[in-house]
Amino acid sequence: MALRNILKDGDAALLKKSRAVTDYNARLHKLLDDMRETLIEANGLGLAAPQVGVLRRAVLVVDTSIESEDVSDQIIELINPEIIASSGEQDGAEGCLSAPGIYGMVKRPQLVKVRATDRYGKEFEAWGEGLTARAFCHELDHLDGIMFSTYVSRYLTDEEMDELASRREGEDA
Repeated sequence: MALRNILKDGDAALLKKSRAVTDYNARLHKLLDDMRETLIEANGLGLAAPQVGVLRRAVLVVDTSIESEDVSDQIIELINPEIIASSGEQDGAEGCLSAPGIYGMVKRPQLVKVRATDRYGKEFEAWGEGLTARAFCHELDHLDGIMFSTYVSRYLTDEEMDELASRREGEDA
């Protein structure tokens, strides 16, 4: 496995639509393994192949409903994913590994169901709620060349982000 470079906002590749994965081979598995290592190293909640310069419909999302000491156990690999159902609404802070230090308020569904294939081409469905639903939507947008900033209703200041972080720390205590 190897760490991949995460493209930053302004890179033209981030605005391109990705092509479907058709070959479930060692090359795809290496990409997914590298993306997993890159996501963990970056301490993110999701990573799409276009963010590492590969215009294929592959994403990784951390399922925050799974409680595990090892974040690797929480990562869901989604190949050729599509949202097949959603409900509710949440309005919350969102950021992106391709736009470090920038956060904004974004409305997303509260509950999302995706259909995808795994690294071997086997189809499955997965539900995400709350933060996981947000990550599903965010990463699938990357596959269509859409950055989260498209949906930002208001950008957050550093002070607001510090306040949100301290509230979360209080909830974890």
